[in-house]
Amino acid sequence: MASPAPEERVAYPQPEDDPMQGTADDDEEGEGDVVEPGQPDDSSEEEEEDADEERRIREGFIVDEDEEDEEEEDEEEERKRRKRRKKHHRRRREEEDDLEEDDLDLLEENTGGTFKKSRLKRLVRRGRSESPPTASSSKRRAVVESSDEDLDGDALPKVQDIQQIWDDQRDEFDDDADGDIDDFIEYDDEEEGGMPMDERAREEQRKERRRQQQELRRKSRAAHPELAGIDANAWAEIHDVFGDGHEYDWALVADEEAEYEQETQKDMTLQTVFEPSEIREHLLTEDDNLIRARDTPERMQLTTSSLSEAASISLHQTITAEDLNKDGARWVTLRLSPEKQKQFFSADGIYQHLQGELVMAVTFTLRAMFVEEYEVPFIWTHRRDYISHFDANDARSPRFELLTLPELWRIHALGQKYRSLVERRNALSASYNRLGVTDTYYTDEIFPAIDGVELVADTSEWLLMKYKDRKQNAAAFNFHDDDEVEGKKHKMPSRVSAIVSRLADGFGIASHEVVLNFVNETRLHYVDNQNLDPLIYAERFADPDPAKALAPEELLRRARMIIATELGKDPLLRDHMRQLFRKNALVSVSPTDRGRAKIDEQHVYYPFKYLLNKPVETLIESSQFLYILKAEQELLVTVTIHLPSEIKDNFERRLIDAFSSDLLRESTKAWNEERSRVVQEVMEQHLIPAAVKWMREFLREEEEDYVSSRCGDELRKNSQMKFGDTPSVLALSWGKGDPQKDAICIVFMDNGGRMREWIKIDNLVDTETRDEFVDIIRRRKPEVIIVGGFTLATAKLSQRVKEIVAGRSSYDPNSTFGDVFDIPVIYVSDELARIYHHNPRSKLEFSSLPPNARYCVGLARFVQSPLNEYAAVGPDIAALSFDDEDQHLVPKDKLLVSLEHALVDVVNKVGVDINRTITDRYYQHLLPFVCGLGPRKARELVSKIDELGGSLVNRNQFIKSGILTTKIFLNAAGFLRITQEQDDLKTKHRMDDETAPDPLDDTRIHPEDYELARKMATDALELDEEDIHDEHPSHVVGLIMQDRENDKKLSELSLDEFAISLFNASQEMKRHTLNVIRDELLRPFSEQRSPFPPIDGWKVLTMLSSETQKTLHIGLIVSVHVYRTKPEIVHVRLDSGLEGVIKHEYLVDDNPGAERPVKGKTIQGVIIDVKIDHENDVFEVELSSRWSDVAENDTEFRRKQRDIYWNRTQYEKDQDILARKKRAEVTKTRRIIKHPNFHNFNTSQAEQYLDGQQRGDVVIRPSSKGIDHLAVTWKVDDRLYQHIDITEKGYDPTGQNTDTQFVVDASHTYIDLDELIVRHINAMSRRVEDLMAHDRFKPGSEDELHLFLKNQLLANPAKSMYGFTLNRKRPGHFNLCFLANKDSTVQTWPVRVTPEAYYLFEAPAVGVPELCDAFKVRHLHESQNIVNGGKTPYGAGQRTPARPGYATPSVRPSRTPNPYGGGATPGPNYGAPPPQPPYAGYQTPSHRGYPSQSLGNMNPTAMMNASVGNNRFR
Repeated sequence: MASPAPEERVAYPQPEDDPMQGTADDDEEGEGDVVEPGQPDDSSEEEEEDADEERRIREGFIVDEDEEDEEEEDEEEERKRRKRRKKHHRRRREEEDDLEEDDLDLLEENTGGTFKKSRLKRLVRRGRSESPPTASSSKRRAVVESSDEDLDGDALPKVQDIQQIWDDQRDEFDDDADGDIDDFIEYDDEEEGGMPMDERAREEQRKERRRQQQELRRKSRAAHPELAGIDANAWAEIHDVFGDGHEYDWALVADEEAEYEQETQKDMTLQTVFEPSEIREHLLTEDDNLIRARDTPERMQLTTSSLSEAASISLHQTITAEDLNKDGARWVTLRLSPEKQKQFFSADGIYQHLQGELVMAVTFTLRAMFVEEYEVPFIWTHRRDYISHFDANDARSPRFELLTLPELWRIHALGQKYRSLVERRNALSASYNRLGVTDTYYTDEIFPAIDGVELVADTSEWLLMKYKDRKQNAAAFNFHDDDEVEGKKHKMPSRVSAIVSRLADGFGIASHEVVLNFVNETRLHYVDNQNLDPLIYAERFADPDPAKALAPEELLRRARMIIATELGKDPLLRDHMRQLFRKNALVSVSPTDRGRAKIDEQHVYYPFKYLLNKPVETLIESSQFLYILKAEQELLVTVTIHLPSEIKDNFERRLIDAFSSDLLRESTKAWNEERSRVVQEVMEQHLIPAAVKWMREFLREEEEDYVSSRCGDELRKNSQMKFGDTPSVLALSWGKGDPQKDAICIVFMDNGGRMREWIKIDNLVDTETRDEFVDIIRRRKPEVIIVGGFTLATAKLSQRVKEIVAGRSSYDPNSTFGDVFDIPVIYVSDELARIYHHNPRSKLEFSSLPPNARYCVGLARFVQSPLNEYAAVGPDIAALSFDDEDQHLVPKDKLLVSLEHALVDVVNKVGVDINRTITDRYYQHLLPFVCGLGPRKARELVSKIDELGGSLVNRNQFIKSGILTTKIFLNAAGFLRITQEQDDLKTKHRMDDETAPDPLDDTRIHPEDYELARKMATDALELDEEDIHDEHPSHVVGLIMQDRENDKKLSELSLDEFAISLFNASQEMKRHTLNVIRDELLRPFSEQRSPFPPIDGWKVLTMLSSETQKTLHIGLIVSVHVYRTKPEIVHVRLDSGLEGVIKHEYLVDDNPGAERPVKGKTIQGVIIDVKIDHENDVFEVELSSRWSDVAENDTEFRRKQRDIYWNRTQYEKDQDILARKKRAEVTKTRRIIKHPNFHNFNTSQAEQYLDGQQRGDVVIRPSSKGIDHLAVTWKVDDRLYQHIDITEKGYDPTGQNTDTQFVVDASHTYIDLDELIVRHINAMSRRVEDLMAHDRFKPGSEDELHLFLKNQLLANPAKSMYGFTLNRKRPGHFNLCFLANKDSTVQTWPVRVTPEAYYLFEAPAVGVPELCDAFKVRHLHESQNIVNGGKTPYGAGQRTPARPGYATPSVRPSRTPNPYGGGATPGPNYGAPPPQPPYAGYQTPSHRGYPSQSLGNMNPTAMMNASVGNNRFR
């Protein structure tokens, strides 16, 4: 509502303690000053100021800047005062609201005072008391005492309207409210002249009205004589009727809150407004701001590629030149590449004489990168002389580049690793110093040998182990105000640990002394030998308490573990083992059960499925180990990395020698054996596992680097192409080529990279649409036409476009119509366009275009500048395929680093027009890849140039205008181009003209070499300094550039002599730089990219159909759909859309019944030829559908090539297992034989069934060997079963053939199963029973029989003892054990049981007595050979050794061996006798020296004579 006019208002005195108005102090801080009685009013001065303000507004709203600033300061001060006053009012109201009525009553009762709230309190002006006033007439008296002296000089009308009281008081309490309400009052936007007012004029008008209202308030506060005679009760009534004036305060709350929010907005930051992800996306984090501000190249401040979304600021410390000079160059040079090692550091290296120059070049490069902070492109372009060899004494000697561009990037990566090594080494030194110990082994041996982060980690672990207690003390720290902890105790080692530690000292040599002996390969430290045996020595450390005492063996084992741990943690020993693995390690791979089945011959993992002992050296420059790790992760293979046995044994022997003693005492030998056990534990538990783990990571990193560098090389090659000068392009695409859905989009891009026009037509067949296409060609005159798409329908579009451009008709190729255009129609790679047309960037740039048109924009941009398009794709560049097979194995961040390096190389090679980047946002994508810049600094650079007007005249402005800092300028200046017009070269400028263009700014010449360029131009023009002393320093450069004979004049200069003179004068190496200067003076920023090569036909086919040379390999069988048939030919189509033909001779075989392919049918065909002619848009395959061709299978063509380190033995073994499993799968439907002994059991089930049966019981069951095999299992003894394989000869699955035979071996064939059981199984069972019933048979194990024989011999020393027992390793066999005398050992001979006889070796015995006689005769003969000097067979005098391969075959349920046929299991080899050919299945091997006449051929009398008299066996 509007306020009443001043002359109609009645002024009343305002109470001094009014909470809405505030105290007198608050009034002093409010708007305007309170006019005290008796003091003159200064309102006249304010009125004069207001008049002046009105005059200035009427004169055209012109305000002096100083006055404007003062007014802004006054407004700011007013807002602050207003805010303070409102806060005070709010606080007072809250304090009053805190005490409710009940609280006040309680206070009155307890204190006797009056605490009731008075509604008239707001009228009190003076005499503010400490205690609340009572309800009396004191307030009225205060009002009555007001006199005329309180009034102002101007008379006010006395209006007796009591209703105006609260209006006036509301104005008084809210001095500042009107200012707020003013914002809500709408005024006319016109002045007296009818002209509209702007915001500033309206604000001035508000100020004027506010001053007038404040003046009225000052006058109204003086006196209110109308209130004389009104007592407190009257005021109470007035209050009850009209309220206290606060009823509408809620309407002003919004104003207060809005003003409060306006004040708080001053403290707002990006973090309080935007999401962290948005801030990171726009590179506005605190780290980003720090990167922008630091005078360091951006890429050097990041931990990874600037393309990575996870890029973060690097926290590495700055490396010093001292660190690099000390051992940095040597460290990097030795790891540069194997080729460099061979060429420069081997004895027969071709560049061995340049070894010192190489080290100096590496030293310079490291110093330039990490001390002076120059990036690789700068060093390669402007410091190449320092990484090249040029003999200053021989000008004719050729210049030789010691380092290549890829090697510079390699040095940069190695330098980062060395910097990390230095940081960790320094941290290690600090940790060691905090321990407060002195360890000469660490300071003299370990620390000087640290040359890798692995050694740092090993040393840290070693220190932690050795000084664990001190580490705990050092780690305990207190703050300055923490209470001191007295008597803090750490966990003490147990008594047993202390005892074992003292026992470990008994080995006589410290672990580090052993390592020093090993490393130096000499005995620097000797062993302090113990006189006691190790076990006896260990007993001395046993606990006296028998309940707590450990066995000496256990104490000794723990002592060995302590020594092994100390040796296994030693850094030098670990490093030595790593070096052995690095040079000699072998990698083997074996498939898991899952891998055997899944990895077939066509699988990508098949080449290394059975890898055996492949050297690691052959794995480094390949991707095979990455595939191996991936296969291992999929649980398909297991990987083993190991040393060759001779290398491992040599290491172990050296370590034992360094640990052992040379004394020959028995106790020393025992201690040496303990030390050997320690060494074995060190090898198996510590050194080898640690080295294997390191080797895996080493191979992984090396192969990832190799693959990523290959991808970077491919990008470098693709981005260095250019289609001549930037052409204007007409790009068109049919999308997927569906006539019902897809239209043809056509986009025209001019040579400036701007899209000028796009159209969409339905086809190129109708006259109207064809004319529209011809019209855009005629009007725009493109230099090249690009055709692209997603299917092979694009080939038809390309063919039609070529016909229109050439003016030919598709129906009559020889006729012409319309215009003929000499414009090439080509295909280009569309991988970038495919990414672009779905990228948000394309929607932002061309939001009105459909996706297919944006795809055409991507095609056109790629043709105009592949480099620009690769740079613009950003992090999505990792989605492009640079290595189809291996790229997916590399982590994205590592891949982005290599790709960024490639873009940085090419961008700086080409150069960037800095002024164009300001106006062309697409071209601006190149700027972050300029040397020294990055995404953050590039944005900052563009912003600063834009603020200066949007363009630069010369490179000096980078520094003088504060656009670039010093290091960034030095890095980037030579690659930022400032183009010069031809008129600028002719224009003369003063020497001191800082705004003059410099022709050298349009060259690759660095500003630090400008003087050389000017000197060269002066010498070429044969001018003197006097001729150009008044001109601009680069004026002479413009002259040589315009000179028609500049090439001849510059070529006449002797740059070699010039370079030598520069070197002699200032030690500057500028030979390559002089060549660069000459080339730039002739052709500034000449194009160094290669022309676009013709695209490969296979690449076009892959782009349109996804078919590759692998999928269309000749000989492969593919599925094709028949869509057209003719008598002589059939047209087919592959799933990819590729069309093919089957000629008549390849349709069917010559068989009369063969059927021709039918239209609409899918058939199999063999690829016999692929025809690709992309220039004529021909893509076709030729196939054969003959059954004879298809039936041959294409496995040979799809099979992966095996690695040369293929484990053929294991492969064949696994193939046999798989074959048997497949046969088992085939025979899952078990045979059913009608026989009481047949059961459908496997091996374990048969043994379980027979466990409760009698000896000799039989089970007939199916065999895993095939459908024509059976297995017979019979019980020999408790838990002893023999499994016999039976071959069913003449088996007929239909059961119609009754002429079958069951073959056990060549000597045992039966006509039916009953005969087999009776004549074979039962016969053997009876012989086993007979032998077990003999008195010489002893049940139990062979060892129990040996003990029995020894006991019997002790009882009868004059006799020889022998006995029989079952051979539980070979069911159906017995062991004959004998003891000749008390000085001999027990020997064992085998006895085999067959249905017809027992066999002792090859000698048959029909019964048990004959077997015993045969044994005695054979032993007698062997004894006679010994007496006659013959060689003792079977290792006489020693126990018969264990027989390899003599295990019971039945433990393998998958296959039933035949103990009688073919020698399925090799015969036992007792001593010397070699195995003989099988006899009746399994045969006992013969023995050398046995008489030619067998026992079977001796007559009984001779046999008995041979056995009587000399027979002492009992």
